[in-house]
Amino acid sequence: MPEAAARIADRIDTGPRFTGADVETLNRRFEGVGTRDLIAAVVREGLAGDIAVVSSFGAESSVLLHLVASVDPSVPVLFLETGKHFAETLAYRDTIERRLGLTDLRNLRPDEADIARRDETGLRWSYDPDGCCEIRKVRPLAAALAGFDASFTGRKAFQSETRANIARFELDTSDTQGRIKVNPLADWSADDLAAYMAEHDLPAHPLVAEGYPSIGCSPCTSKVAPGEDPRSGRWRGWDKTECGIHVPGQDGDEGDLPPGYEPAF
Repeated sequence: MPEAAARIADRIDTGPRFTGADVETLNRRFEGVGTRDLIAAVVREGLAGDIAVVSSFGAESSVLLHLVASVDPSVPVLFLETGKHFAETLAYRDTIERRLGLTDLRNLRPDEADIARRDETGLRWSYDPDGCCEIRKVRPLAAALAGFDASFTGRKAFQSETRANIARFELDTSDTQGRIKVNPLADWSADDLAAYMAEHDLPAHPLVAEGYPSIGCSPCTSKVAPGEDPRSGRWRGWDKTECGIHVPGQDGDEGDLPPGYEPAF
């Protein structure tokens, strides 16, 4: 893919890193290619430039992390340390880091000034979950990804209706820089994930057995009943299905409380 390679090499170029045409080329090239082979090519050939893994260390995170670490354990791993995680998630993060030999885990924390200005009580999640995610996830990740051309994500099509049509390669629509998102597990099923974890003896997140198939921050994650969408326990009761890092143009600056608003807590 000479055009994309030229853009990566020529850092004087102020245009987008990648275009929709580059993404289409990548999706065609890797159609039917095995997941590990895809990851190996992207990492070793630099097809997407400088790349990092964005991981929640949630229910299925060990699969993607294991695949990437089997190619190169020094690939940076970005974890959003929101200050609202389950204790089990933080312990699981540490377990997986040691088990896989990850050498560049980066814990991204929200800006202290943002927290002081917009979430001093720590309760913004209860009346403005979009604003809370903006402060604790969207902004820290955007700042970290500024130094990368692409990111690996663990999103799968089966997880929810909003993810049903994701491709293996797509443009990151959260910015205008032409960054790529690589979704190696886009076409994996729940059975595929379970089989891979069993084959490689990967430890499960401890909350999965308690009824949490999708795990985010503790105040906004609830158990899921049999037959429900795996992500239905996220922000239950709100018209919200994503934290914002995979949603174009979401910005919580417009989420401050309107005059006279009384939060229900």
